[in-house]
Amino acid sequence: MSAQVAAASIPLETALRDVAAEIDRQFDLLLPIPADPRARLYRAMRHAAIGGGKRLRPVLTFATAQLFGVDRQCTARVATAIESIHVYSLIHDDLPAMDDDDLRRGKPTVHRAFDEATAILAGDCLHALAFEILADPATHADPFVRAELIADLARASGPSGMAGGQMMDLAAEEMSFDLATVTRCQALKTGALIACAVEAGAIIGRVPPEGRTGLRGYARDIGLAFQIADDILDVEGDEDAAGKKLRKDAAAGKETFLTLLGLDRAREQARLLVDQSIAHLHGFGPEADLLRAIARFVLERDR
Repeated sequence: MSAQVAAASIPLETALRDVAAEIDRQFDLLLPIPADPRARLYRAMRHAAIGGGKRLRPVLTFATAQLFGVDRQCTARVATAIESIHVYSLIHDDLPAMDDDDLRRGKPTVHRAFDEATAILAGDCLHALAFEILADPATHADPFVRAELIADLARASGPSGMAGGQMMDLAAEEMSFDLATVTRCQALKTGALIACAVEAGAIIGRVPPEGRTGLRGYARDIGLAFQIADDILDVEGDEDAAGKKLRKDAAAGKETFLTLLGLDRAREQARLLVDQSIAHLHGFGPEADLLRAIARFVLERDR
């Protein structure tokens, strides 16, 4: 059995656990607490970044990179950069000016554990850390690979990606969205960074853009399936298992996949998207089994 196939045979539960431990280790190394007045800021960053969470985006990067035999340390650094962006977005999303949440990943949100100013700075610093990691030659020896990683993550994070989707999500509290607009909002807010996590694995694997079509289709479909599953969890889930407050969208009067499609149709649409995402991997053999398992996990998770 080849090394790639053997790696792909690792159960998803093991991969999730191992990647979570590796990302925690990376953040621990990157965020030592200094003996000066910045200590509170570093503690806030560590509070948000270390421990808890699904680590879905890092797992996607690892699963994609292993298709192309990428060095694990290189993958870990790239995955940590992407997770830094995700964590920063959660800190800012939880602020009183946004969702005003008290709980995230089963512990107090950063502005509750510290204060609003520290939370804003912690988010800002994690955003900066992501690009510092990607620009470092320790991540990848090829400057063209590093530049492409930086450009792709910037697009996925900004107004054409996650931040733009967040703005649409805020607007959804004051205007009515149709299905196409909800789909566009979630493709940006949630899907863009998920797509970036998959694309990054191919970039460090030196796959040319024209060779990434299937992986892009996979990422697009699981991104939307993930959000539909999130909408269902927001209505049916358990807050203790989720580690955060649920049923917020209904309270805010937002249109979601669930309000527009109904529970049964939404569930069926999510299943269809997962099937489509797996079909996009037809060009790969057993070495892509971990990606296939991640797609199924999107529907089965409870948080």
